[in-house]
Amino acid sequence: MGQGQERPRPPLLALVGPTGTGKSAMAVRLAERFGGEIVGADSRQVYRGMAIGTGRPPAEEMARVPHHVIGVMEPDAEFSVAQYQRMAMGAIAEIHGRGRLPMLVGGSGQYVRAVLQGLRVPAVPPNEAMRRSLETAAREEGGRERLLAQLREVDPVTAQRIDPYNVRRVIRAIEVSVATGRPFSEAGGAAPPPFRTLVLGLTLERAALYRRIDARVDEMIAVGWLEEARSLLARGLRPELPALSSLGYREMMAVAQGAMTTAEAAARIKRDTHRFARGQYGWFRLGDGGIRWIDITEDGYGQAEEAAAGWLEDGGEG
Repeated sequence: MGQGQERPRPPLLALVGPTGTGKSAMAVRLAERFGGEIVGADSRQVYRGMAIGTGRPPAEEMARVPHHVIGVMEPDAEFSVAQYQRMAMGAIAEIHGRGRLPMLVGGSGQYVRAVLQGLRVPAVPPNEAMRRSLETAAREEGGRERLLAQLREVDPVTAQRIDPYNVRRVIRAIEVSVATGRPFSEAGGAAPPPFRTLVLGLTLERAALYRRIDARVDEMIAVGWLEEARSLLARGLRPELPALSSLGYREMMAVAQGAMTTAEAAARIKRDTHRFARGQYGWFRLGDGGIRWIDITEDGYGQAEEAAAGWLEDGGEG
């Protein structure tokens, strides 16, 4: 490298998109093709004992290529975006150090932005009284919607981007906005990350996506989601835990406790997951450069492989 020349930034390939589009399987194939390792970007797959309901990659996929930041926390442990960011950035640096390609894969927009945009997560101490009050309000009928409306009043940008089913994140955004007097979306700022990125987004026509989601929910129930919920209850974990606000767990726990039928739970989970998937498209607005969207019904892997190969070969920006 000549004097005055900048060292090229190392690459990071990101694979994002709504739930049910096959990100995990696609990521494994791309990792095998390009010498990659996968860094999870899912706010629920970080927890242990929740493999089925969070759609964690099956064991055979995880055995094919290394996976990081998946199954690293107990469901009753505190886990913040700042903690995730540190873990993910550490894993990415280690993968680069091995001369391999890190791949950020997941559907949690806040986690993806924390890495790709280098968000500075504000260091605001928790307000326990406010948290308890908001958590109580969230458990009431329609509470989650009212909580999101409250966030919309203080920070409409974050309200548009945030996972509305992640009550803990919604509460934290309200907490920081109130404490700082500024919207959570402006509280920390951002620093450009030390890598160049290509962001590929998987998508398909809405009705087809809903059919895939419905089939996925049925399959998760068939392979033992109810038993997984029972095991969490047997460990003394309460349905009100933030980790268990993930789609479907409270419904499956209600089935386990005899308060709901499996059919009722499945119908509610499918409805909520459709709504969740619609919201995910809004969360993946990453600013200039954006996302290269790939329709998975039109040789999705072939398109992704071609895009990644060209990007890696020319060394350009994503």
